[in-house]
Amino acid sequence: MRYLPLTPTDRAEMLQVIGAASVDDLFVDVPAAARKAELFDLPRHAGEMEVERELTALAALNRPAGAGPFFCGAGAYRHHVPATVDHIIQRSEFLTSYTPYQPEIAQGTLQVLFEFQSQVAALTGLEVANASLYDGSTACAEAVMMAQRVTRRKGAVLSGGLHPHYAAVTQTIAHAEGMEINRLAVAIDAEDAVIAAIGPDTACVVVQTPNVFGVVSDVTRIAEAAHAAGALMIVVTTEAVSYGLLKSPGEMGADIAVAEGQSIGVGLNFGGPYVGLFACREKLVRQAPGRLCGETVDAEGRRGFVLTLSTREQHIRREKATSNICTNSGLCALAFTIHMTLLGETGLRQLAEVNHARALDLRDALAAVPGVEILTPRFFNEFAIRLPGSAAAMVEALLEDDILAGVPFGRLDPQAGMDDVLLVAATETTTQDHITAFAQALSRRIGQ
Repeated sequence: MRYLPLTPTDRAEMLQVIGAASVDDLFVDVPAAARKAELFDLPRHAGEMEVERELTALAALNRPAGAGPFFCGAGAYRHHVPATVDHIIQRSEFLTSYTPYQPEIAQGTLQVLFEFQSQVAALTGLEVANASLYDGSTACAEAVMMAQRVTRRKGAVLSGGLHPHYAAVTQTIAHAEGMEINRLAVAIDAEDAVIAAIGPDTACVVVQTPNVFGVVSDVTRIAEAAHAAGALMIVVTTEAVSYGLLKSPGEMGADIAVAEGQSIGVGLNFGGPYVGLFACREKLVRQAPGRLCGETVDAEGRRGFVLTLSTREQHIRREKATSNICTNSGLCALAFTIHMTLLGETGLRQLAEVNHARALDLRDALAAVPGVEILTPRFFNEFAIRLPGSAAAMVEALLEDDILAGVPFGRLDPQAGMDDVLLVAATETTTQDHITAFAQALSRRIGQ
């Protein structure tokens, strides 16, 4: 059997060894409101065929992103992933891509991670990149913790344009570290507010571009203000394809750049797994989280790869670790690297240009719909619109027209008071027919 349940005697012996009176004692730190006293309303057991039939029926309720017009973004984007990517990651050399505990034996894995790091450093315009983190949101939180270590300050300013999920993850982790997070009020364009919030106790300033509303900004002025106050500048990007068209974080004065790499080589996958990109200035490298792979030569002068830095808790004393990140997203990093290699610099720029052009076409079509207001003044492939009523209700209505119209901002931040705001995105997978169908259906629904 693949699963051997414990007997009551087994449980009693284990509880006695650890000094707990009951299993409930193991969950005392979980708030009572978050615990469920009774069992869930699920079948107690079933045969394999019955379970497969039930799960297949449940899966059929999902609507694949490629089944029709799709305009969702907000941090996860539908892009075309070449068949070559899936073919290569399924090679036996890569199927077990994981933490190399005897790293120098795993030369192939190390070389992939070295190439990945090189690509991330080039994209972000910074000198050093690590071997990836879990996703963009945890990379953002890790960057804030790193800034605390570097500056020995406790404060962090989060821009009102930072994705609410990224802000929430950062606040959760920062709370455990005793940091003081100043999360500014949600704003479509908030450069002046960010600069005004920087103070003598600020360890870092976190800004996102393109931000959660799709606004593209040159954050050089914010970086200069942060540096004048002795703080670090952290630039967040949720749409990695934008690196092909926009100024890099390093060019704008970022000390640390973090991003979600899902857009390159990784499908939507119902929300994960994804891959967090993390890069920084070389002078900060010893405070960077996770692992860094380096290039060297062996005793015979042949090119080789090593783990140059691995300042995580599994490799050194816990109190010396820069992070408790337990591994990198190895397979997703591999997919990212393969896709980037296929694209090259020219291909990435062309892909980014197509994304922007499709978004402009979408903007023009929606702007012509009576009652629709375009809120984002300058964007890459995503922007925000204001509707005459509830954005969530409109998304549900448009599902009847077989259109996934976007992400209601109220779903990301229910407290923001922006329930009439809808985030819409267009990528190279968006066709003119999709745009026309969306605009016509939206016009019809608004007019009802």
